[in-house]
Amino acid sequence: MGREKRKKRQGSFEFPSGWGGRRKGAGPKPKGERAGVSHRQREALASRFPVHVTLKVVAGLPSLRRGRAHAVVVATFAAMRERANFRLVHYSVQSNYVHLVCEARDRGELARGIQALAIRLAKRLNRLWKRTGRLFADRYRDSTCARRPKCGTRSATC
Repeated sequence: MGREKRKKRQGSFEFPSGWGGRRKGAGPKPKGERAGVSHRQREALASRFPVHVTLKVVAGLPSLRRGRAHAVVVATFAAMRERANFRLVHYSVQSNYVHLVCEARDRGELARGIQALAIRLAKRLNRLWKRTGRLFADRYRDSTCARRPKCGTRSATC
């Protein structure tokens, strides 16, 4: 009369695509070198000091320094000259970065100026490359050039 005991197995569920399981972008955000720009409030800005700003382009896109892309970037910078309360003093276009030295009346004007510049660049370059989506990998990085030599060095090396 020996009844065999069967080992119970836990059942599994089949989820439709997109529900549950691993998803791109899920989980804790990266820390360390890959973390990107912090969401913390940026430090106050004195209008007398220029600001060094860096915008990084998403990986896998063509170089910003080649042919028509460079012409689009320079034309966008020229179009930003008309903006009040924001001044683009110096720029340097790298293959996947744009370095800027800007002046603004306050932090809000700087943010709106960089935002306007980034939107114009993204729209024009995406149109040129016949693509959609993000152009810049992260929020902009900035640091105040509180001392003249520091700002001069940045302008020369950017």
